[in-house]
Amino acid sequence: MNEREVLILLVEDNPDDVELTLKAFEKHNLVNEIIVTRDGEEALNLLFPEDEKTSEPCTPDLVLLDLKLPKVDGLEVLRRIKSDPLAKIIPVVILTSSKEEKDLTESYRLGVNSFIQKPVDFEKFTEAIIQLGMYWLLLNESPVR
Repeated sequence: MNEREVLILLVEDNPDDVELTLKAFEKHNLVNEIIVTRDGEEALNLLFPEDEKTSEPCTPDLVLLDLKLPKVDGLEVLRRIKSDPLAKIIPVVILTSSKEEKDLTESYRLGVNSFIQKPVDFEKFTEAIIQLGMYWLLLNESPVR
């Protein structure tokens, strides 16, 4: 396991997917902390607080981002992350139910690190989350935040 604390930002509006994701990570002890935001606006406010004098920006080790979100969609969140000089090094994984080619293409055009279509089956979804965590948090080398 990593020697430092690991932080994931999960941007997901579906409560069932949030619960499954949290359980999968917890079961395999892959992270120290997961912050859940339920829409794109909340995620952006956490990553880029308007008043930086009173609020420290969140700098997660990994962002798991749904595309179909209320208020601000996932592509706009991705655009903001990857256009910021400091935040753009944070790995972002799109985790979505979208099967649209335009979402896949636009995500990579904006700089996503990985695009995963959520499996519908419970077991396959859990396995995908575990593999995702193993790769991005244990195998992948990222800059120290």
